[in-house]
Formats: sequence, structure tokens, C-alpha cells
Amino acid sequence: MTGIDVSEAFRRTCEGSAVLVDVRETEEYLAGHARNAQSLPLSSLSCTQLPAGIDVLMICRSGKRSAKAVERARQAGVHAINVDGGTLAWREADLPMDASGPPPPEVA
Repeated sequence: MTGIDVSEAFRRTCEGSAVLVDVRETEEYLAGHARNAQSLPLSSLSCTQLPAGIDVLMICRSGKRSAKAVERARQAGVHAINVDGGTLAWREADLPMDASGPPPPEVA
């Protein structure tokens, strides 16, 4: 499965040629997410919630959950693309992020 890098994902969402969907759980999303990302957690994702007629870029923390979401969306006929490296790569590339909640707890 071919993905898209974070810089290209940011460019495409800014220009409006794609929609960015964060499939992490709500508390993860609120703690920090890629600018312009919509929250649709994988655990409750219904492909009917996804927009039609535009590329849907799926992002999670590292790219694993979003790859599952892409597979599910494609089976439903949605043109979905995985964002390689997820929000870890987004942050590493110093792309804009937003947050509206506390950081998630550290796991030892």
C-alpha cells in the first residue's frame, strides 16, 4: 500500500485537494493533532462518515492504525491514503499541530 509523506499531506489539506482524518482515540487527538485534521477514531469509524469525491488522508500516531482505516475505507469505495509516519513524523517535520486537551499519560 502506497502512502503519502507528511509534507505532501499538509500541502494537500491546506490547498483543499484532500481531507485529513485522525483515527486515534479522542483523548489522543485532543492532546495534539495535525492542523486541519478531523477526529474519527478507528474504534468507531464508519465509512459513511467519510467524505466522498475527495482524497481522504488517514493519520494516527505512527501509521499502523491509519493503515487499517485506509484498508477499511478502500473496501467501502473511499479513495483513502495512509500518511506515512503519522503524527510522530508530522511533529518531527515541524508541521503545525493543535491541541485542546491534556497530554496522554506516559506508558512505562
